[in-house]
Amino acid sequence: MNRRRFLKSSLAAGCVLQLAPLSFGADQKPVDSDKLILSAPLTHSDWMLKAGIPWGMEGVKHMLDACKACGWSRVYWRALDGGRSLYKSSLLRPQGKWDEDNFWNPKSEADKALLQRYTPSMTPEQRTALRNKFEALDYANFDSLGTAVEYGHQIGLQIHAWVSINEDDHGWGIQSEFSRKHPEFRWRKRNGAAYHSQLSFAFPEVQKYKLAILKELLANYKIDGIFLDWIRTGDVRDNSQTDADGVADSGYEEPLVKQFKKKFGVDPHEVSNGDERWVRLRAEPQTEFMRAVRKLKYSNNRRLPIAVMVGHPWHYRGEMNKIDGNLRGLLLDVATWAREGLMNFVVAAGYYRDGGTAEMAYKALQKETDGKVKVWSYGWVPQSVADFERDFGNAKSLGAKQILFWEADYIDDRAQRAELEKAMSLRAAW
Repeated sequence: MNRRRFLKSSLAAGCVLQLAPLSFGADQKPVDSDKLILSAPLTHSDWMLKAGIPWGMEGVKHMLDACKACGWSRVYWRALDGGRSLYKSSLLRPQGKWDEDNFWNPKSEADKALLQRYTPSMTPEQRTALRNKFEALDYANFDSLGTAVEYGHQIGLQIHAWVSINEDDHGWGIQSEFSRKHPEFRWRKRNGAAYHSQLSFAFPEVQKYKLAILKELLANYKIDGIFLDWIRTGDVRDNSQTDADGVADSGYEEPLVKQFKKKFGVDPHEVSNGDERWVRLRAEPQTEFMRAVRKLKYSNNRRLPIAVMVGHPWHYRGEMNKIDGNLRGLLLDVATWAREGLMNFVVAAGYYRDGGTAEMAYKALQKETDGKVKVWSYGWVPQSVADFERDFGNAKSLGAKQILFWEADYIDDRAQRAELEKAMSLRAAW
């Protein structure tokens, strides 16, 4: 049982999730013309839900041995689960027991109805069993990232820290302590309602806190890079997070409202939510943070690569709610990030509506970044060798050099696992 699998099947039944190509950076070694760099993100706390996976080093070995067998030379190891840490942190509570009121154990009638809507095929007993599995995972006494770096490097894998930088809860019930203690720093909707957990980069205190997480990872782990995931955005009770046009229904925090009034002489509530001036001003704090990340990168002797995951014009959130691209829908000025060199690599998340495809998302991101940043392709771990060869060929035709397969633990469920491992490893550039 996997939380992503049943949520995805419940909410996105009938959606086609396709793979798109990608390419690595100028500092990457030349890739054999018949091969591509293959990679995958990995969530230890999700893989541990599968039957028979041992806790500790042996479980990590199982996971990373599987990645190596598939030819996935770059593994993006999840460092945060909602607002909790999957590594040894002095800033965040370790993942483990959830809050009493959580997605799997809702207290209000409205929240119980929401759980039923998200998980209609699960029985109460199944939900309880899954929650118990989660709460048995004690990250206070096990450093999954440190173990992954140690063993991954032994077997020749790169281990990058995957940081869901824009998220302080997941579902709900694993909220960060910083968010809990500082409701004044949370997002605000146009109607003034505060989000349950989502932190606004408009506040210097939030930027300092988020940057401290990255500093901690860089200081304490010999990671091979940082993978900033901007699309995961917290408590599902806040959906939808966009208006009917797909424009972000957030950013109405007091500092931004004051800035807009001062700059344009009008209250942003008196212009449309999609007013270009208001959209761009709300995107500025995220760009400021990315500039700080670049400075942090250059203050580190290793100068590790920074990759980011963003959206695209066909993106959706939650219950298929429209997101009108990165700038309007997510308040991410990806074009400026590319122009200023704030990232090394970028990938468009593979969630599509309105006829979108992986190829369309890839090309849109190439255009948005004006060729200044290497774009990765995004796809799901293939079901068959034929699926892999199709996706590989698509990546090649678009000129991509790397494929990001979402998500690593799915390989354990593939009926053709052995055949897939052989096919992928033969096509993998190391």
